Amino acid sequence: MNIKTNKIAVIGSGSWATAVSKMLLENVSHINWFFRKPETVEQFEKFNHNPRYLRSIEFDTNRISFYTDINKITEDSDILVLVVPSAYLPVVLKDLKTDISKKYVLSGIKGMVSDKELLVVEYLNQVFNVPLENMGIIAGPSHAEEVALERLSYLTIASLDEAKAESFAALIKSDYIATTISDDIWGTEYASVIKNIIAIASGISHGLRYGDNFQAVLIANAIQEIKRFVDTVRPITRDIKSSTYLGDLLVTAYSQFSRNRMFGTMIGKGYSVQTVRLEMNMIAEGYFAAQSIYEINKKYNVNMPISEAVYRILYENVSPKWEILRLTEKLS
Repeated sequence: MNIKTNKIAVIGSGSWATAVSKMLLENVSHINWFFRKPETVEQFEKFNHNPRYLRSIEFDTNRISFYTDINKITEDSDILVLVVPSAYLPVVLKDLKTDISKKYVLSGIKGMVSDKELLVVEYLNQVFNVPLENMGIIAGPSHAEEVALERLSYLTIASLDEAKAESFAALIKSDYIATTISDDIWGTEYASVIKNIIAIASGISHGLRYGDNFQAVLIANAIQEIKRFVDTVRPITRDIKSSTYLGDLLVTAYSQFSRNRMFGTMIGKGYSVQTVRLEMNMIAEGYFAAQSIYEINKKYNVNMPISEAVYRILYENVSPKWEILRLTEKLS
C-alpha cells in the first residue's frame, strides 16, 4: 500500500490531535476528524478552532469533515491516526464494527492500554486484527504547543513497512516539521511510555526542590533504564541516543509544556495523587504507564529503580520525600 490518498482520519480531539491535524493540512487538501461530543463540533465550526485545545490554531473548516460516529469515519477513511489518551482508547473503539485490518493505522498515543497492559500496536493487533505491517507510531520529541507555534520540531514515524512510513512522513513534513523513519515499533512505543514515568519522577524531584545537578543525574540514569528495558523486551539493534528515544525523554522531562512533569511537580509539592488527577485539565499518561510497566516488568525483572519509585509513590502511597531519597542512593 503506497499512501497517496487524502482520505485521512484523525481520531481524537485533544491538543496532540489538533497539532497532528494542523500538520496534515499543510500537505493534504482535506481530512476527516472525529470528536466524541457533537457540541464540540458545533463550537469548532462556529469559531474555526478547537474550543478546548490550542485555540490559537485557526482552521479552514471547509477542508475538514467532522464525525461523531466512529464507524462512519473509519468506513470513509483509508488512513486512521489515533490520537486519544490511552485510557480512553477502548471507550472510543468499543462500538467499532468496521473492519480496519486493511487500513493503515498510526498511533500518536504515548501510553498503554492499561487494563490489558498492552502497547497500542499490540491492542490493535489482538483486538481488531490489524497486521503489525499495517501500523505505525508517531514519536517525538515534540510538544503540541510548539507545533502550534510552528517552532521547528522533529518527528519519527516507526513502522515495519518502510514505504508506508516514508509516505506518511511526507504527509506531515513541512518547514517546521522534520521527519525520520524507523522500523522499531516496539522500542519506540515502549520508550515513549516509559519517558512519561521518568517525567513524573523529574517533576516530583523538582517539587521537592532538587536542583539541576540532580536532574541531570536522574535523566542520565533514566535513558539507561529505558535501554535496559527495551533491549530486554525487544532485543534489536537500536541507537538509544537518537532523538526518538533520548530526545523524547529530554523534552518530556524538562519542558514547561510537559503534563507529566507538571503532574509530578504537584505530587512533590505535597498534593495527593487524587487531587492532582482532579485538578489537571489533561491526562498525564505516565500515571497509568507506571502501573502497566511495573506489572509487565514482573516477567522480565529489569532493574528499573526510577520507574519503581514512581509506582510506589503513585500506587502504594509511599512518601515522595523518602522514596526519592532512597532513589538517590541507587543512581550514579
